[in-house]
This record gives sequence, structure tokens and C-alpha cells, in this order.
Amino acid sequence: MDLSFRQIRSFLAVAQLGSFTQAATSLFLTQPALTIQIRNMEESLNVRLFDRNTRTVKLTRVGASLLPVFQRMVNDLDSVVTEARDIVAMRRGVVRIAVLPSVAASLLPFVIKEFRAIYPGAEFIVRDAIDNKIVELVKEGEVDIGVTGGWIRDKEVKTLFKKSETLKVIFPHEHPLGNLKKISVSDIAQFPLVTLNALTSLRTVVEEAFAREGLTPVTACEATYMMTVASMVSAGLGVAVLPSAAKEDHAFPDITSAPVDDSKLRRTISIITLSDKTLPPMSQLFCEHLINAFED
Repeated sequence: MDLSFRQIRSFLAVAQLGSFTQAATSLFLTQPALTIQIRNMEESLNVRLFDRNTRTVKLTRVGASLLPVFQRMVNDLDSVVTEARDIVAMRRGVVRIAVLPSVAASLLPFVIKEFRAIYPGAEFIVRDAIDNKIVELVKEGEVDIGVTGGWIRDKEVKTLFKKSETLKVIFPHEHPLGNLKKISVSDIAQFPLVTLNALTSLRTVVEEAFAREGLTPVTACEATYMMTVASMVSAGLGVAVLPSAAKEDHAFPDITSAPVDDSKLRRTISIITLSDKTLPPMSQLFCEHLINAFED
């Protein structure tokens, strides 16, 4: 016969109160019912836990040695139950999210700050990664939510929200592009281009824009992260196309930017999760908050 937590709680009550009568009252049991609980527990362990007579109830040596063990078990269970109730009641919860570096460096910190003002018990694990890696992290269960670029055509992934964003070109001060009132793809094509990794959705968008114009970009450098791209532009290696919301270029005072005058040159941002997965309560709430932030 296996031990139950009801038996363990009965044992602790008798040990602490030194009385079957008082212990039964504290547990809202009849004394015979409590006696059966203890007897069954002793039979399961094949050991006597209490020495008792008509006047006293005392722990045996084995019972005394088991007392702290059972107390820890009950304390641990109580902690688990409390934590579970806190999670359900939205008092606690961990949000695991993978996002594009441009989102991680711009919108996300402010959304988290607003969310934690409402739910101070929310904790965040943020992974910033390129597009295809974000999809992998979601599919592998490493994160609950992904904010990635491009159109997602994987049946294992569900798209909760999509939004297109405009792009800008960044270049050093005094660059010839700064003299133009409107900057087109053909204007950008006249200069070496610092590009993002070939696996990023932004790289695909830019290459498709060049192809529509019958142009081939002259690539000066390729990098994975936008901060590296901005640094290369600052060094005079070329110009680059970034999302309008990107802030990486702001770190370099010798760089300026201008919108690209091409209505088709836009990047799609998608918020994704696993198709067959129910989000944890805190993650579900944050996802809704994040979507509202993108819509604003």
C-alpha cells in the first residue's frame, strides 16, 4: 500500500499535538478515522510510529527520525500548490519569448515595462535571434511566443498576428543619398550594400525589391545583427536597409537615415506560437498585450 499525503498530514498532526483527539479535531476527522489513517501508514512502512497508551502519545525513535522528512514533503507540496495557484491567479508566471533583434531593441522593452506594471510577478526570458532560428525555438518548445519576420508556412506553427512595417536606408552624414528628396531602390543600388544574413526575412525583402527593378545589389559586407550592420555603415563600408523602427543606427552619431520611397519595400512581422499548444496564462496575457502594442 502506498503512502498518501492525507496519512502524512495525519502523522504530523498527531506528532505535533501529542494527542489523537486533538489531532482529529484539527483535521476535521473522527478519532477512529484518524486511528485508521495512522494504522494504515504504519502497515505501509512496516514500522511502529507512535508509542501510545490511555494517557500519552509519543513518537518512536523511527517516528522521530521520519518527522522532519515528512515535514519537508508537506512543505514542498504546499509551496507547489501555492505557486500553482499564483500562476493561475496571474500573480506569477514566466514568459518565454524569442524576438527579432530589431524588436528586442525597440518595442519589446517598453511593452514588458508596461506589462510588469500591471503584473509585477511576471518574469521574462528573452531570446533575440534571426527569423528561422525563432521558428525553430518555437517548434522545439524553447519559447512559448515568437516574433519573427516574413510569412510562416509551417503547419506546426500558428500565426496570431501579422503586420507590415516600412523600411529605411541608413548612410553616413554627407553621403550623396542625403541630397535626394526621395530615395528609391535604384538610388540605393548605386552604392555598396551592407546586408543582413541571407536567412533573414529582411534580406529576402531587399533582394526581391532589387529583382523587381532588374537590379543586382553590390554587397560590401554581410552581418547577422543590425548593430553590426550599422557599425559597418558608420565605418563607410556601404549603405544598408533596415526596418523604420530599428534603433541600432541611433547608436552612431555619424549615421543618418531616410525612408525608402517604395510601397512594396516592406517587411512582415509575425507573432507565432505552436499550433497545438495552449499558452501558459501569463504568456497568453502578454501575447495579447504585445499584439495591442503592435496595433497601436
